[in-house]
Amino acid sequence: MGRTVLSQFLTLSNSTPRLSSSLRFCGRLGSKYLKRPGSIRHNRTINGDNGAGFRCCCSVSLSQPAVPETSSIPVRKRIVSGVQPTGAIHLGNYLGAIKTWIELQNSYDTLFFIVDLHAITLPYDTQQLSKATRNTAAIYLACGVDTSKASVFVQSHVRAHVELMWLLSSATPIGWLNRMIQFKEKSRKAGDENVGVALLTYPVLMASDILLYQSDLVPVGEDQKQHLELTRELAERVNYLYGGRKWKKLGGRGGAIFKVPEPLIPPAGARVMSLTDGLSKMSKSAPSDQSRINLLDPKDVIANKIKRCKTDSFPGMEFDKPERPECNNLLSIYQLISGKTKEEVAQECQDMNWGRFKTLLTDALVDHLHPIQVRHEEIISDPAYLDGVLGEGATKAAAIADATLSNVYQAMGFLHR
Repeated sequence: MGRTVLSQFLTLSNSTPRLSSSLRFCGRLGSKYLKRPGSIRHNRTINGDNGAGFRCCCSVSLSQPAVPETSSIPVRKRIVSGVQPTGAIHLGNYLGAIKTWIELQNSYDTLFFIVDLHAITLPYDTQQLSKATRNTAAIYLACGVDTSKASVFVQSHVRAHVELMWLLSSATPIGWLNRMIQFKEKSRKAGDENVGVALLTYPVLMASDILLYQSDLVPVGEDQKQHLELTRELAERVNYLYGGRKWKKLGGRGGAIFKVPEPLIPPAGARVMSLTDGLSKMSKSAPSDQSRINLLDPKDVIANKIKRCKTDSFPGMEFDKPERPECNNLLSIYQLISGKTKEEVAQECQDMNWGRFKTLLTDALVDHLHPIQVRHEEIISDPAYLDGVLGEGATKAAAIADATLSNVYQAMGFLHR
């Protein structure tokens, strides 16, 4: 779960998240984990894409022990998700993940964290990390995360994330990590001599973020599919190596140590593409700020970016034309921001020229983002309130995480402390 774990949420619709049945593991808990440590497979597909344009570590788990079927006590599932505090939070982050959180917090036990540990896998500004972390937390709250329904905390404030990562690392074959496409791509860009070990082991930390909370479901983005596959394989590997009767002989409850997570398919259409290239996702790391709408961009900046964004020479506005990726992207943004259906937007905009449509889109963006910007300023100006929210959230998260970590230590044979 992380650049944006909580990877990371394609036709447009107002559908709610659903389970994918495309990932299934059928009786593979045999000796393959000992005989073939590098046998992780990455050719399975996961339907959907959170398209957030960042690493996002997200998961869902039962927030309390299962109760008897005769009980009337409802069992709420837990969602855990996070965004990296690197760069400015942009429209892709918001529409791909944060806006969805606001809906999910009403139905789930939710924990949303700032994945600051994931933010240091590449060179970063130490003077800005703390400030960016607080700013990201303030944006969560400004966008509508309700602290009476959700816990907000900083990843590094719950030390179990790092501890579990180390334990999982001991059971992770190096061949699994060497196959990660993101590592290959980012190390090639940075140059091998400048790449830290953390970039290679990042997926293990993401697995820790997910498994620590006994996750049932994980929202998955296109760039995080491999990492979820690794998380699933790693959960099964640890369960086989240390769970079941082996754990029971050490005084544990036995059975599986971790739940093996399934993918959660986010609402369709929430993938936002670059303003300068309709085939590339909107990204914090893109060199040009013109390629994205940042949530805190002032009105005139938003207007200028939309005015200068890439378009085409075709008449009218229409969805789903392969030869018109920029048109599809801008219509999609308008649909998501306005809350209208795809059919309503198609009908409203079909005969518009680019000038008229860009004015419509700019007004919709400004109207939607202004209240968020006002609320953000209020929150960031009250550090005591923000610190209180983060402290309370970390306490709640640590209580859940420490229980899992204690079981792992026990199952792996460590001396009880």
